[in-house]
Amino acid sequence: MESTRIGMRASIVIAPLFLLLLVSGPLAAQEIEPRSYSNVPVGVNFLVAGAVQTRGGLSFDSSVPIDDDDLKTTSLVLGYAHAFPLWGRSAKFDAGVPYMRLSGTADYLGAPVERKVTGFGRPVMRLSYNFHGAPALGLAEFKDWKQDLVVGASLQVSPPLGQYDADRIVNIASNRWSFKPELGLSKAAGPWITELKLAATFYTDNEEFYGGTTRSQDPLYALQGNLIRGLASGAWWSLDATYFAGGRSQVDGRYNRDLQRNWRVGASLSLPVDRKNSVKVAVSSGVYARTGNEFDAIGVSWQHRWGGGF
Repeated sequence: MESTRIGMRASIVIAPLFLLLLVSGPLAAQEIEPRSYSNVPVGVNFLVAGAVQTRGGLSFDSSVPIDDDDLKTTSLVLGYAHAFPLWGRSAKFDAGVPYMRLSGTADYLGAPVERKVTGFGRPVMRLSYNFHGAPALGLAEFKDWKQDLVVGASLQVSPPLGQYDADRIVNIASNRWSFKPELGLSKAAGPWITELKLAATFYTDNEEFYGGTTRSQDPLYALQGNLIRGLASGAWWSLDATYFAGGRSQVDGRYNRDLQRNWRVGASLSLPVDRKNSVKVAVSSGVYARTGNEFDAIGVSWQHRWGGGF
């Protein structure tokens, strides 16, 4: 009975991993991911497989005259994570890649155009470190640990890989590096956890942009909040919101009118299946958009864990 309780408790830790994180291209900085700084028993591995679908108006560069876009993406995502000790505190490395199908229509220079493309999106790699309130614990010690305040940081890196065609207006990947440092706070009060995260995403130039031009982009800043409720069964649900601003782009040194000041809201539900498996559903929607945020997203994932005493 005790071993089952331990397994259920650990099951609520990383179930959201890679769901809305791995939809690359125009959505990459707009993710909503609760519980990203929760403590994890060291030595545990996670394999996550899922699917994400989006539909609506996605954000593309305003130097390309696209209007009335109605684009749909369906992504299969596969990810891996490993928890390990670092300087006596808990840390984890995760990586994953999406395989995406994008289709839809838009108006280009007043004429309707259609785009259908399938391929890999940009892979994502991230190192997270909890430097306060989350000691490195084995599974046997973890069952007696109770969260108070956890403070952590992470660095997410995405290389210029994936499907990209410089002769097409709409692509799955964006042909550039991105770097996203983030600071996170997670405070527990009984069954409730409140999270706050502050991040900035920095981009290298795309020197093979549409029309033989070079596209650069200012940093995109994000503030995210999550309210999470844990249940006795090991299930949990969350209400999520994120605000992101900045990200104005240039093409050959000329600024575009695409400064972002956008809000997204979402919700998540994670359910344990057994000691080593869990499933999760997540939804999000753009509720306010200055530039390109008028899309809805839904994701479903399965998580399997092993090692570290499981």
